[in-house]
Amino acid sequence: MFKSIFSSQNCKLYLKEDHSNVRKVIATTAETRLICNDPFVVGVKYTGMLSKACSFVMSGLTESGLILPKEKETIVFNVLRGGLNFGLREALADAYGWNEHGSAFISAQRARIKKDSEQWHITESHYKKVYVPKIATVVLGDVVATGTSLHHAMNELIHSVKKSNSQLRNIVFFTIGGERSERIIEEADKKCRQLFPDYESSIVVYFEGCFKVADTETDLYIKITGTDLLRLNSHMAPEFVESQYENPSYPLERCTIYDAGSRAFWLPEYKEDVKQYWESVLSLADSGVSFQDLLGRRFPSLDAKRFGNVDLKDICKKQLDKFDQ
Repeated sequence: MFKSIFSSQNCKLYLKEDHSNVRKVIATTAETRLICNDPFVVGVKYTGMLSKACSFVMSGLTESGLILPKEKETIVFNVLRGGLNFGLREALADAYGWNEHGSAFISAQRARIKKDSEQWHITESHYKKVYVPKIATVVLGDVVATGTSLHHAMNELIHSVKKSNSQLRNIVFFTIGGERSERIIEEADKKCRQLFPDYESSIVVYFEGCFKVADTETDLYIKITGTDLLRLNSHMAPEFVESQYENPSYPLERCTIYDAGSRAFWLPEYKEDVKQYWESVLSLADSGVSFQDLLGRRFPSLDAKRFGNVDLKDICKKQLDKFDQ
C-alpha cells in the first residue's frame, strides 16, 4: 500500500499508492517517533523537535521531486493554535535557507455541539490575518482527529485566495492525525483545480502513521472519542512500529499526541491529562488487568514476548513517578 520514495539519515518517506490527485506521505523521523512515543517530550523541546522533523521532510519532498517550492511564493498558513506546534516558518528556513517566505494566521477552536456528543463545531474563529502572494504555495500543519478545524481552515484559505485575486499552486499539509486529513485535503484539491487554472499538487504528510480515531465502537478500557489517535488498526511506518519495543509504556499510551496545544503552550493542563490516564491504567492493573491484555487491545499486532516479563503496575508507577521529577 505504501512504497519508499526517499531515505536519508534524517527521515524516510513512504508514498501511498492510490488514484487520488492528493499525494499521501507517511514520514518517519527520530524526532517524531520520540514525540509520538514519549508524552514527556513537552514545551519548547517538543515544538523544536517537530519543527526539525518538518524541515527534514520538506527537504525530502524536494529531493524526491514531489514539490519544488519558491521562497517568495510560499506562505505558512497557521491555524491557531495547533498549527503553531509544527514551527513551519522556521522549518522552511532551515530546509532551504529562506528568509522572505510569508506567514498568515487564522483561529479555529473546536468543541462538541453538546456534552458527550460525537458532533463537533467551531466555537472561536474571529482572528484572521491572511496575506497571499499572487501565486501561492501554502504550507500548513495541524493535529487532526475529527478534522473540524482543518475543514474550516481550508475553506477560509480558498476564500482568502479568491478574494485577493491570487492563484493557489500547491498545498502541503503536515499532521499527526487520522484519515480525515486526506478527505478534507481531497475536497480542497478538487475546489482548487476548479478555481485556479495553474494549480499543481496537494500533499498530505502523516508523521509516523495515519492513525485511527477512537469512536463509540472502539473496544478499549479507556478512550476519549473524537480525540484519541490510536495505534490500533492504523497504517504506520515500519520504523515507528519497531520503536514500540524500546519501552513497554510506548504502545500503551492513550493517544499518540494527546492535546497538542496544551502540550506546547500550557503544561499544567497537559500533564494532568496524561497523569489521569496513567492513574486509570494503574487502577486497571490493581483490578487484575495485565500488560499482555492491555497490549492486546491497544496494539495487538505487536509480539508481547519481545518485551519480556513485564508487570503493568511497574510500568504505571514509573510513568507516574516522572510527574515528581
